[in-house]
Amino acid sequence: MIEHIKTVAVYVEDQGLALDFYTQQLGFEVRRNDPMGPRGNWIEVAPPGAQTCLVLYPRSLMPNWKELKPSVLFKCDDVGATCLELAGKGVRITEQPRALGRGTYAKFADPDGNEFLLTTPRGA
Repeated sequence: MIEHIKTVAVYVEDQGLALDFYTQQLGFEVRRNDPMGPRGNWIEVAPPGAQTCLVLYPRSLMPNWKELKPSVLFKCDDVGATCLELAGKGVRITEQPRALGRGTYAKFADPDGNEFLLTTPRGA
């Protein structure tokens, strides 16, 4: 039986830059950083206490990375406050908070242009 999502790959140009973004600006923790050979490491990062990790995977190892965009949604207590906090840390907010039928949503981007959604579900 499936228990939970283990990892989601995010394809990055520069693993060091991506690692700094996720740890310094988003406050994620490094769960794993193991060499995969001369062209990159297997790097897993996650919000503190989370079960699911993002893998910061080198684009150079995936020739079709442009077709492999992630679709990741992060739950938070208050989308508006979270956007203000992230913007204050230099994170690019690509879509300001807006209320939709199932909750409030916003988007932000990492240095490689990967976009992620934030949500505060209705009734959460």
